[in-house]
Amino acid sequence: MQNPYSEEHELFRKQVRAFAENELAPNADAWEHDRTFPNWVFKKAGELGILGAHYPEDVGGGGGDYWFSVVKSEELVRADTAGVTMGLLVQSDMATPCINELGTREQKEEFLRPALEGDRIAALGVSEPGAGSDVAGIRTTAVVDGDDYVVNGSKTYITNGTRADFVTLLVKTDPDAGYGGISILLFPTDTAGFSVSKKLEKIGNHASDTAELFFDNCRIPRRYLLGEEGKGFYYLMQNFQSERLIGSTSALAAAHRALDRSVAYGRDRKAFGKPIMAREVWKHRFADLYTKSQAARSLCYDTVWDFNEERYVREQEISFETVKKIAMCKLFVGDVTSEIIDTCLQFHGGMGYLEELWIARAWRDQRLFRIGGGTSEVMKYMISKIMGW
Repeated sequence: MQNPYSEEHELFRKQVRAFAENELAPNADAWEHDRTFPNWVFKKAGELGILGAHYPEDVGGGGGDYWFSVVKSEELVRADTAGVTMGLLVQSDMATPCINELGTREQKEEFLRPALEGDRIAALGVSEPGAGSDVAGIRTTAVVDGDDYVVNGSKTYITNGTRADFVTLLVKTDPDAGYGGISILLFPTDTAGFSVSKKLEKIGNHASDTAELFFDNCRIPRRYLLGEEGKGFYYLMQNFQSERLIGSTSALAAAHRALDRSVAYGRDRKAFGKPIMAREVWKHRFADLYTKSQAARSLCYDTVWDFNEERYVREQEISFETVKKIAMCKLFVGDVTSEIIDTCLQFHGGMGYLEELWIARAWRDQRLFRIGGGTSEVMKYMISKIMGW
């Protein structure tokens, strides 16, 4: 595959890297301790054009292709706190793409543009206490009452949930219609009856706020329906592809960074009279891991190429072949990055088990990737189904 990056992409890379290293990373320890990060991060990312680089100019974006989002995902990991990276990626690549694709001009001006500019914080509301990977099992309802929808139910595991100004919300508008009864609403969180019922404590990604949301007879205008009623499940499946793909490139970049940092540590750290990186057992182990990392990167880039061609060049729906490859990316990257991070922790010995060292945080944070956005088991099911097994 030819090099997908132009000079403009590389200039953008330098900008994102500088933002991550100079403005985010110095605060990583404090934000991890506080279990949150300040809202100015969204605003500054919006001002720098980081959130909207791959969105059209007429909605406040930079007019770039999907490779700009890949660059962003690869460089934000230098913030050294996956929680911040996840919060920003939810804003730019998970809660907002479907607004750009389905929204009316009024919806884009009210929700999408301020989100890309960092003025309004977005969350994606899909999972529920009784429905995670089984999206069709959601119970949150939206019932038509005159010119409004009345929303009742709850959502959980919602990133940016404690501070979101709006939620791209999956609901059942017809509980008896199965997949055909699901719709997507744009839900402002200043609506009466909405509340954050609980902030959730997680194993990792501590800097990101994750919440359980509650909806009690919340009344919102019907004009906040995104796309057509009853097509929400189909829209969400299309939206998931960007989420899974950008999550893969981000997780892989973080793991590759861990490899580089571990090798540098191993050249300085001595045991039994020589650097531990000089030991053949570790040379061979890291050779294996770099090889697997490169294989995963090749798979991701090949898939991004197809995704970009379909969505940004030809502006068509994502093909089943690309959906299959995205599932393969998430599955393979999940396995590879788990092996990389676990090996890097082992390489650091007792120091790796201390909270004060970066690898402990990376080890905790990485574990989410095989769960969020569809578990590895769901990815295997999707791959086998598309292949007709």
